Amino acid sequence: MRRRQRGLTTVELLAALGVMLVLVSIAIPLKRWDEKRRREDYLRMTLSSVRDAIDQYKKMVDEGRIQQKDVDQRGYPRDLDELVEGVDVVDPATGEQHKMRFLQKVPEDPFTGEAEWGLRSYQDDWDSTSWGGENVWDIYSLSEGKALDGTYYKDW
Repeated sequence: MRRRQRGLTTVELLAALGVMLVLVSIAIPLKRWDEKRRREDYLRMTLSSVRDAIDQYKKMVDEGRIQQKDVDQRGYPRDLDELVEGVDVVDPATGEQHKMRFLQKVPEDPFTGEAEWGLRSYQDDWDSTSWGGENVWDIYSLSEGKALDGTYYKDW
């Protein structure tokens, strides 16, 4: 009696390979979409945190806790580095000054891979792509890419 050999036939191997190929071809686009969605979430969070830091700076100027010498600043920081390096803030209770930092560092844009941002000053048009240099009123991404929802990152 001959023992039956164990293993897969060529047809079974080709069928298994075909199923694997279909699964991989579905998984790769889903992985790319998920990675893009994660970077978009990080961009939204970064824009929000920097804009919050700018708003906090403006609020402290309006309260008289930060003194500005240049009228063109209009209560906004000169540049993003000023938010990182910190400014002297007056404590309203004691009148003493201490240095306050609004950002740990200038964050990196997840789509350009650099800590470079488009800047708008208070005196610029709301959709301007060139910075007047007087102050930083808003930031935007320099990426020309399109988001999953069809908008451009630079318009966020």
